[in-house]
Amino acid sequence: MEKDVNRPMYPEPIWRQDTAFPPFPKLEADVNAEVAVIGAGIVGITTAYLLGKKGHRVVLVDAGSVLNGTTGHTTAKVTIQHGLYYDELIQNVGVEKASKYVNANQDALNWMRKWVNEQKVDCHWKEEDAFLYTSIHENLDKLMKEQAAYEALKISGDFVQKMPHDFDSLGAVRIRKQAQFHPLKYLQHMLDEMKDMDIRIFENTVATQIKEGKKVRVITNEMHTIVSDFVVVATHFPMYWKGLYFARMYAERAYVIACKMKSAYKGGMYVNVEEPRRSIRSSIFNGEEVVFITGENHKTGQGKDTLLHYKELEQFASTHFKMNKYLARWSTQDLVTSDKVPYVGKMTKNTDNIFVATGFHKWGMTNGTAAAHLLTDLILGKENPFEDVVSPTRFHAKVDVKQWLIQNSDVAKHYIKGKAVFPTKKASQLQKDEGAIIDFGGERKGAYKCTNGVTHIVDTTCTHLGCELAWNSGDRTWDCPCHGSRFSYKGQVIEGPADKPLTYEHYIDEMDKPV
Repeated sequence: MEKDVNRPMYPEPIWRQDTAFPPFPKLEADVNAEVAVIGAGIVGITTAYLLGKKGHRVVLVDAGSVLNGTTGHTTAKVTIQHGLYYDELIQNVGVEKASKYVNANQDALNWMRKWVNEQKVDCHWKEEDAFLYTSIHENLDKLMKEQAAYEALKISGDFVQKMPHDFDSLGAVRIRKQAQFHPLKYLQHMLDEMKDMDIRIFENTVATQIKEGKKVRVITNEMHTIVSDFVVVATHFPMYWKGLYFARMYAERAYVIACKMKSAYKGGMYVNVEEPRRSIRSSIFNGEEVVFITGENHKTGQGKDTLLHYKELEQFASTHFKMNKYLARWSTQDLVTSDKVPYVGKMTKNTDNIFVATGFHKWGMTNGTAAAHLLTDLILGKENPFEDVVSPTRFHAKVDVKQWLIQNSDVAKHYIKGKAVFPTKKASQLQKDEGAIIDFGGERKGAYKCTNGVTHIVDTTCTHLGCELAWNSGDRTWDCPCHGSRFSYKGQVIEGPADKPLTYEHYIDEMDKPV
């Protein structure tokens, strides 16, 4: 199958291939605002938009390009069906809070649908039924429990024996009238609307410090200051250290392939119960229908060669569809909290004017929109029933303590494992387009040899807390198995919590000579 796949060499989300954003300036002077929003994904942009509609002066900044982070890598299902979730949620937080979670996400879906219709947004919004299915007899009981949770939470779902696409399913729980869309076209329209509001947007502007006070000061890496009454940290992984979020969440990666199929797609959005996880939906690209297949979840920096995950998805596509053209591949990173409920609200119980939104566990379209509405209400001093469900200061003794022990034991294991292994491979032994841990002058280093023969060498110790990084061959990055930081092969930070680049030691040619 490998010869027939014609896999794209580099990962690039399909969303960015048919959407062009005008460049935004870099912050090059001190500015004042009522609200500073850090992070220009769905949470940050929607929050800025909602506040702008209320007449507030907002400054929105992003460390990279607008919408090139997690939102730009999503599969963009707009649904309250969040996998095999609600039975466990009821066990963790009870029926009352679980109902508030459902209602907040349903309200978010309804708001998005209404906004798209009223604004006449061309974002390929399409209503679809969502299916949670299993192909294993032992998991039918899990589906029945999930259906019972739907009934307890008044979710309008039903159990079905057949789906439009079979996938060897033994049964599925269905929720009707969910949706899918093109997230960047949706948010591009929102950005266009913000031009008429008192909102300033800056990209390639890295916020590095927050100084608390009645007036909050956000300091950038170039020592410019944003002074505001409120700050919203919507940077996927919070860039502010307070709250110790790195110890309260873990990072998980998943992989996506986008293909044209020889046979017509029959409709529906799908996710299975068992591992390996598979999520399927269709979309429109350049006027033609394409199918997204997502899955192969694993903790960042852990597990098998990441290129194998793409191969597994390709095999699934070949088995259940007939691939006509392989258009794109990419991966995405999600943050998971101990109870699998996002953290949205005050950064800590003592920071009344600094807010955070993180930990959306793969369901950021509705959760992110619900978070933006909650953050807006908190800044405006309004009550919101979602607040106590997602409060970052909440504590559920049974699940929080258990998950804290599990996750931090895993961190300790990988910290020790990384320090105990010393490589024997040399830079000169690398093939083109190969990365590996190498012995470089008696020191452990990471090296990647480009297709042009140039080798890039970095220090593989994570700049966050010192764990040893692993090579990600599928995306050509260095990934941390402890807290999920990711770096380019030249050492630049791609994902936090790390905020400093790796030491870029050398790059050398075919003869191991410094260039």
